[in-house]
Amino acid sequence: MGSLTFHGHACFEITGNDSSIVVDPFLTGNPKADIGPDDLSNVDAVLLTHGHGDHLGDGIAIAQKNNATVVAPYELALFCQSKGCEDVHPMHIGGAHRFPFGMVKMVIAFHGGGVEGDESGQYTTIPCGYVVTVDGKNIYHAGDTALTLEMQLLQGQVDVMLVPIGDNFTMGIEDAARAVAFVKPKVVIPMHWNTFDVIAVDANDFVKAVGATAEVVVLEPSASYEF
Repeated sequence: MGSLTFHGHACFEITGNDSSIVVDPFLTGNPKADIGPDDLSNVDAVLLTHGHGDHLGDGIAIAQKNNATVVAPYELALFCQSKGCEDVHPMHIGGAHRFPFGMVKMVIAFHGGGVEGDESGQYTTIPCGYVVTVDGKNIYHAGDTALTLEMQLLQGQVDVMLVPIGDNFTMGIEDAARAVAFVKPKVVIPMHWNTFDVIAVDANDFVKAVGATAEVVVLEPSASYEF
């Protein structure tokens, strides 16, 4: 049985198949993070949805410490390589790859493409989401995104959906609930909310908005969900 542990903002640790995957490890400087980057060990892969500081976060340092594979959109993967990550796996939208820990498919997200720390500007990239298959379950991390009709292409294929609800930079509650209706996952877990005042929302309003479309599991940092 696999598990998802929420570490605040959009950071999740996915464990299963005797492996550990970390997505968007924004820990240092995150007022809601329950751990620091040095608390993560035996990480097999770091998945990055885009290059903004609250998602790239500690990804490079964690990958270097754990000799982990960085999985990211092509340009962001090259940026991480330029910063000393020896094992990077570039991907792009629509592509999938089978890793030792499971299958990863990169899917579309509508957001900005800047890369934190890239002074040259040459690594501007395309944001993404991921569908990660672990222990026979499909986990969809939507990344930072607006509501998009492309989400309907995932309908019936997702067991657990991780969706931003904080508004301002991403979908708000109303659009996030519509996204859930598009995808129809079995379980949905909200993310990217209450980290900062500008994305402060009440997750109970999201629960009400989703209604009977899916089971909503609200995780506080350090809490886990088994799938």
